[in-house]
Amino acid sequence: MQFSVIIPIYNRPDEIVELLESLTLQSAQSVFEVIIVEDGSSVPCHDVIEPYFSQLNLQYYTQENQGPGPARNHGASKAKGEYLIFFDSDCIIPSNYFAHVIEHLEIQPLDCFGGPDKSHPFFTPIQKAISYSMTSPITTGGIRGGSHKMDKFYPRSFNLGIRKQTFEAINGFGEMRFGEDLDLSMRVMNAGYKVGLISEAYVYHKRRTHFKAFFKQVFNSGIARIDLSLLHPGTLKPVHLLPTIFTIGYPMLLVLYLWWSKWFLVLFLLFPVIIFLDAQIRTRQFMVALLSTWASIIQLIGYGTGFMKAFWVRIIKKKGAFHNFAKSFYD
Repeated sequence: MQFSVIIPIYNRPDEIVELLESLTLQSAQSVFEVIIVEDGSSVPCHDVIEPYFSQLNLQYYTQENQGPGPARNHGASKAKGEYLIFFDSDCIIPSNYFAHVIEHLEIQPLDCFGGPDKSHPFFTPIQKAISYSMTSPITTGGIRGGSHKMDKFYPRSFNLGIRKQTFEAINGFGEMRFGEDLDLSMRVMNAGYKVGLISEAYVYHKRRTHFKAFFKQVFNSGIARIDLSLLHPGTLKPVHLLPTIFTIGYPMLLVLYLWWSKWFLVLFLLFPVIIFLDAQIRTRQFMVALLSTWASIIQLIGYGTGFMKAFWVRIIKKKGAFHNFAKSFYD
């Protein structure tokens, strides 16, 4: 068997059905097994996945809640494939995903790889707007996965493949609650393994369904960036400071408008106008473009405020690791 698909899940049974359904439609279906790890969910998914035991080579395991990293490690310990592929439960996989991965690995072997994410036509307008903000080169989403980026490409756990032998050699995912995928990718690179992007192997990533949950996600991503810089000195780059600069500078434009010149209001409005026009061109949907302006502002300010809080707590006050919204992360 060539691939073991590993999916951690926590209280999201409604999403796993769409993911499994997309896996039944793969053009290279016989090359993979599917391993679901229920991470201490109070709303388990076993009943809704029951029909797929006869359609897929599917295994289901449970554990006490420990977070996505340990859940993925649990699944990896049960895997039989040469490659492990990790998907988030809120992904939908295009039918030619494995065909593209196999074709790429035959031509250019990789020890670890990742692919981009896209918005599905059936996503809600908010999901499409969030997808835009997380993938647009105008926001810091542009560094996350693509051929044009401002930092190294680090495979992310929503769409990450790795040789099982490599995974075991670096001891799998660490204990980080957020940023654990970047930690793994950095350790793979530091160990000298070959890492690359397979741009054709994209997934449809639903992410959050409303802006409140999206803010919590990006806030903790900002915290994770500081944690990663402490674990991996030298990985903090100037580009990672841009959301913080935006968080401080963007509201200041309104203050300067009130106290100095009306031209600062023009500058304040310029950012959402640019986002709206770019999103309109890319999505051709007025409502999605309108919501994308708000999603992009939330992304930058959420990440920036999380980054600043972590900098104060971990760098200035020298306290230990933390994250926020632990009990309401998906609310």
